[in-house]
Amino acid sequence: MSVDIAALVAAARAADDPQALVAAIPYARFLGLEVGREDSVIVLTMRFSEHLIGDATIPALHGGTLAALLESTAIFAVLFDSERAVLPKTITLTIDYLRSGRGVDTKCRARIVRQGRRVVVVATEAFQEDASKPVATAIVHLLVADEER
Repeated sequence: MSVDIAALVAAARAADDPQALVAAIPYARFLGLEVGREDSVIVLTMRFSEHLIGDATIPALHGGTLAALLESTAIFAVLFDSERAVLPKTITLTIDYLRSGRGVDTKCRARIVRQGRRVVVVATEAFQEDASKPVATAIVHLLVADEER
């Protein structure tokens, strides 16, 4: 089954409903992602669930789920905060894990650092209760050039 991401993004933008796009992405649903806006910035929330735990002795969130949250937030920011009509593709993802993510909801926000014709650089930051104490940060380079060039 082929999904037209450009059409989904256009419909979600027109309705100002980024959550509609999350509903169409199985992995985003698996992670329990919810999309919203805070002060006009796209914010993803990863709702806590036991299957997101990587180290049951602490318990701590799996690093891969945090990485997916950071990368997804960057992609959603580009999809909704730019005029691009193509699905961004990750070139590089550099993550700094700063502390263990506890078994609670985790939020992530993004800031577009540089937007070129072919590449967009996005800084993301994941946090839990206190936004001033991030759990992890990332710099994401995304290819946004039209493939037909």
